[in-house]
Amino acid sequence: MKNISLINVLVSVITVLAFCGCSKPDSNTVIYDTDVLSITRVNKHVFVHESYLKLKSGTEVPCNGMVFISNNEAIVLDTPTTIEASKELIEWIEEILKCEVKAVVPTHFHVDCLGGLDAFHDKGINSIANNATIKLAQRDSSVLPKSGFNNTKDISIGDNKVILSFFGEGHTRDNVVAYMPSEEVLFGGCLIKTLEASKGNLNDANINQWSETVEQIKNRYPDLKLIVPGHGNHGDTALLDYTIELFKINDQ
Repeated sequence: MKNISLINVLVSVITVLAFCGCSKPDSNTVIYDTDVLSITRVNKHVFVHESYLKLKSGTEVPCNGMVFISNNEAIVLDTPTTIEASKELIEWIEEILKCEVKAVVPTHFHVDCLGGLDAFHDKGINSIANNATIKLAQRDSSVLPKSGFNNTKDISIGDNKVILSFFGEGHTRDNVVAYMPSEEVLFGGCLIKTLEASKGNLNDANINQWSETVEQIKNRYPDLKLIVPGHGNHGDTALLDYTIELFKINDQ
């Protein structure tokens, strides 16, 4: 594994010092950036990681994941798209944030969620997914998450928790979201669209149920402060409203 560059170390260390009150960088600041991975600080406990999925056409699609930390423990929501980028992310969490990665959660079975899973397994990090995700990953001969759950699961991270929930089909039949109550933050993955996004990849989608699924999320978590989609910019509950309207079935 290549070492984190000196510039990235300095930028990341400044950010960690800010958590201790030594300085105060703005939120939504990119604090780590290489050819394969970038990391944005959202707040003291939440970071968005971005890596790139190369399509057959040669186009590179930016893909989001999240890191949530509490009391020197971390959880990663969706792996970076490659093993190389995943190794960088793990190293950054361990060496810069000084946190132990307790778990990684692919939120559905596509490669932009579990493409780097082997890097986590090589470090002995537990991987947790919807049982439907594990079943669908088997179909595609992908590396498989180690632990499964049905419908919902709470995971303790430090002094806080992350709630994984399946609300219904949408982007895929297995897509789950992750809610962090202490932050009122939701990682929506590819189930949630950024503002002005197109409908995207519908190969495994249930477009008839998509809006209803997101409506249920909106009703369950009415006070969300931040939502991170699988691709594109994060935002507030406007992302839920946009996704609902994008896939709404108009009765004629």
